[in-house]
Amino acid sequence: MPPTPEAPRPAEQARRLLADYATMEQDAPNAEKALTQLATLLPALDAAYHQHDAPLVDDATYDSLRQLNTRLEARFPDLRRTDSPAQQVGAPATGPFRRHRHMVPMLSLDNVFSREEFEGFISRIARFLGLDEEQARQLSFVAEPKIDGLSISLTYEHGRFVRGTTRGDGTEGEDVTANLRTLRDIPDQLPAPCPDVIEIRGEVFLSKQAFLELNAAQERAGDRPFANPRNAAAGSLRQLDAGITARRPLSLFAYAAGYCSAPLAATHHGYLAQLAAWGFRVNPLSTQVKDAGAAEAFMERLTLERSALDYDIDGIVYKLDDRALQERLGFAGRAPRWAVAWKFPAEQAVTRLEKIDIQVGRTGALTPVAFLEPVNVGGVMVTRASLHNEDEITRKDIREGDLVHVQRAGDVIPQVTGVVLPRDHDRPPYRFPHVCPACGAHAERPEGEVVWRCSGGLTCPAQVVERLIHFVSRDAFDIEGLGDRTIVEFHELGWLRTPADIFRLDAHEAEIASRDGWGRVSAHNLVTAIAARRTIELSRLIYALGIRRIGINNARLLARHYGSLANWRAQMEKAAVIGSDARLELGSITGIGTAIADELVAFFAEAHNRATLDDLTHVLDHVTDEQAVAEGTLSGRTIVFTGTLTTMTRPEARAVAERLGARVSDSVSTKTDLVVLGEKAGSKARKAAELGIRTMDEAGWRVLAGMPPAPA
Repeated sequence: MPPTPEAPRPAEQARRLLADYATMEQDAPNAEKALTQLATLLPALDAAYHQHDAPLVDDATYDSLRQLNTRLEARFPDLRRTDSPAQQVGAPATGPFRRHRHMVPMLSLDNVFSREEFEGFISRIARFLGLDEEQARQLSFVAEPKIDGLSISLTYEHGRFVRGTTRGDGTEGEDVTANLRTLRDIPDQLPAPCPDVIEIRGEVFLSKQAFLELNAAQERAGDRPFANPRNAAAGSLRQLDAGITARRPLSLFAYAAGYCSAPLAATHHGYLAQLAAWGFRVNPLSTQVKDAGAAEAFMERLTLERSALDYDIDGIVYKLDDRALQERLGFAGRAPRWAVAWKFPAEQAVTRLEKIDIQVGRTGALTPVAFLEPVNVGGVMVTRASLHNEDEITRKDIREGDLVHVQRAGDVIPQVTGVVLPRDHDRPPYRFPHVCPACGAHAERPEGEVVWRCSGGLTCPAQVVERLIHFVSRDAFDIEGLGDRTIVEFHELGWLRTPADIFRLDAHEAEIASRDGWGRVSAHNLVTAIAARRTIELSRLIYALGIRRIGINNARLLARHYGSLANWRAQMEKAAVIGSDARLELGSITGIGTAIADELVAFFAEAHNRATLDDLTHVLDHVTDEQAVAEGTLSGRTIVFTGTLTTMTRPEARAVAERLGARVSDSVSTKTDLVVLGEKAGSKARKAAELGIRTMDEAGWRVLAGMPPAPA
């Protein structure tokens, strides 16, 4: 195989990822590569931070990488990986401390960075709970400064402190009970009345003054000083000798609940009051806020006051005050739906926009990218920034040669926010090209869209190469040794024009072996790796075809629904007829909306796409069938909800069903296992009766799902 360059250090890899965001924003292959790197890099950073108290990047860079992962997954939901860092918290507990499993997971928080994003957070809560505008306005929140420390969980049994653990990976952490007993802020006994069993969550931290004094003592003793208060707190709490911990002035703020064996308080602010009554230290700045305006005002106040605080904070946490609503909202991935962290404003810088370049993606999208004089923004050197589309360039009147304001949106995405006026040059307004820079073909901007696309299709070398790169990507055929540069090289040699040509490279083995950077062994290894992929899962093949809007998740939905390549292809071709059973069936798959169905039908309407698939079936040995795989009490069962649900919203019911392993469909068919009937259930109820499919009312569904009865 060609020589492999030395892997970049984590800090350098992080810098490249953040600086190159512009190439990912509207190009799925680049986004996919970034998500693959993040799936390895973020766990490594978590391990360094949580297990060894030796972070490899600063907090701002780490938060930026987390935000980059979140934003790319939001931009390309079908590229979300099964090992996504978004589903992980912290790092597995390691080292000399005994591991202990939390009774309720210790999860993380999603972030917002503006009032508009906070209002979006409230809107998502309202939609999930089915609240009208007036009810949404009545939601109350508790605002708490977000302490930059070490999260811990304290377990009390019959009022006695019995165990203290770190967050770890969110599921289990390290048992540091002996060290936590040395903290004055942690009561050893809760006064009665108290629950039989309760987990109390909090943050261990060092004040700024305590940190300075600790580092001074470290230097006097000839030991290395700590990098920051958070590292010092973590290192102090993970000492094997509890006596060392006792000599370190650690503090704790208690702020959250884990497991509780009995109801405790109806509101979060009531829970904080109970913690204070039990002797815990609760942040005195915590306060109730009634709406987005009050939340923004509190944020502005703390932004001004944060430097005067005796401890580090990096934002404000806002939690829905009603704990019953918290329970209904539950969690999505690694974060609760009922809480969010509003981070402090992004840093900005001014630099020169040297030129605007147009990049062509796999689907032909023309994306404008600003090439900038290198500038440090929030600890990251930025050299490029996405300009999004023609309309954005026109709206901001961005021109080559401008001095521009640059910020990392959400401390992540490099973006040009505006131009420094008056200009110090006389260059004309930028004219967006109406031809493809890669092949010269006419570019088209469909009505209602903001993106120009190359009309050259597979005659455009940029699209051909990007599609081939996508075809061998990790979630597609995943062929080791066939990287981006190799595909470009073989394409230029005329060996690769279509996906099936990959499986004909064995005819060029001797020629490959003779090329620079290759050899007989590496050429043979490549041919062997390609041969191993002549048998492939259906979902991988569907994803590899590069159909617009079909990422790996939708590919899996299609593969599991249709089972085999022959059936999928036959049904997609039949679905070209609007109103046909095949089209209705396609539209009934949860997650496959009208736009996606249109893309699938359009793909099979093109003769060259059908020819590409024919060519592939001739060079592949076998495409394996797929069946739905899920875990839970309703694993593998297909459920349809119809009519009006009165005790929960449709998204809430769907979330519960999917959490229990079921598939939720929008139409009733012979493949449906259960139909839940809400009020005014109509045609779907009749069809279920005709087909003899089991039905139940909403109360029965709550029992089946293990939910408590709805209040009378």
